[in-house]
Amino acid sequence: MTLSTCCTAAALALTCSTALAQADEFSRCLADLKPAAQAAGVRGDTFDRHVEGLAADLTVIDKLNFQPEFRTPIWDYLAGLVDDERVEQGRALLTQHAEVLAQVQARYRVDPATVVAVWGVESNFGQTFGKYPLVQALGTLSCIGRRQAYFRGELFATLRILQAGHIAPERLVGSWAGAFGHTQFMPSTFERLAVDFDGDGRRDLMDSVPDALGSTANFLAKAGWQDGRVWGWEVRLPAGFSVAGQGRKVRQPLSTWAAAGLRLADGSPLPAGTEAAGLMTPAGAAGPAFLVTRNFDALYSYNAAESYGLAIAHLSDRLRGGSPFATPWPTDDAGLSRAERREVQTLLSARGHDIGEVDGMLGDRSKAAVRAEQARLGHEVSGRAGQRLLKALRAEAPPAAPAAPEPVTPSSSSDPARPS
Repeated sequence: MTLSTCCTAAALALTCSTALAQADEFSRCLADLKPAAQAAGVRGDTFDRHVEGLAADLTVIDKLNFQPEFRTPIWDYLAGLVDDERVEQGRALLTQHAEVLAQVQARYRVDPATVVAVWGVESNFGQTFGKYPLVQALGTLSCIGRRQAYFRGELFATLRILQAGHIAPERLVGSWAGAFGHTQFMPSTFERLAVDFDGDGRRDLMDSVPDALGSTANFLAKAGWQDGRVWGWEVRLPAGFSVAGQGRKVRQPLSTWAAAGLRLADGSPLPAGTEAAGLMTPAGAAGPAFLVTRNFDALYSYNAAESYGLAIAHLSDRLRGGSPFATPWPTDDAGLSRAERREVQTLLSARGHDIGEVDGMLGDRSKAAVRAEQARLGHEVSGRAGQRLLKALRAEAPPAAPAAPEPVTPSSSSDPARPS
């Protein structure tokens, strides 16, 4: 055996030994959680059935330290969450579920557009639930990484949900952090606020749209949503206005803001009255500015990020027929909608890059291809795809071949204009 082969074998043995030791440590950690789980209302047989033999999923640890709503430029974040596709889908669902939404509004006093906007932002209207088995993800986070005490509470809540029979074990999948269902409740939030709106005896956020919509409205109502009050307004700041020290919690009456020279984004006066609002400028004074009410706080409480709350707020306005923001974001390389992200992926693939599925998600392979193209084009190499890269790739793409004429085939229909 050569020295290099021997070293390779030794390294492999060390890696295997380390992996086995980590697996044993994880198993011990889970076993040590059983008494605490039982004290929290989880039966021993429930714990054994769902936790025994569980393997750690270390991919969730990588995601623990990265949250896009805090790291992604807000113009990218909102471009993907509030685009024409999502607005069109949301309006169709407002019509499709009008009866249920009316009942939800009557019970919880939260309007349909706001509830559907949460649905759209959280799971793309039930199209993106997440792929992580909750017990495995939360079990991993309960034993590895930071915030273990928090995730242990969510794990125990998950086990109680399974124990109560609200959701089948194989259906209980969600985000890496444990949020699940149409509107992505954390397990502890489910226990506090989920409702059985369809009356079947179960609170099922995975497979019951009425339960999900009712639960979301209940969440917002409990968070302080006030019926008939808007979340806020996009506003125009007067020249030279300083935003230092301002924020959504620094509230003043609308009359005070009006006296300071603020107007609505279209130039019209602010609404009359003494309602208190805080000034939020997520990209500074040069970008869109918003006066936000306490209803915005209710949206914010869903995920504790201002960009997230703004996404729901803006989508709800668009669902009501509102327009995009009047003030552009302060960037010369605006974000991409999901359709534009898919187009970027298609153009990258056409240049020979292996980007995987064209899904608009811009994962690691897409970002590697973006970096390669940015280097070739002389752009800043960041891995971020924006309008500048899209336009450059479009300019280089060969023109689309003209579509071949459809063959004329005989039709048995007596109406020549009727499609076959």
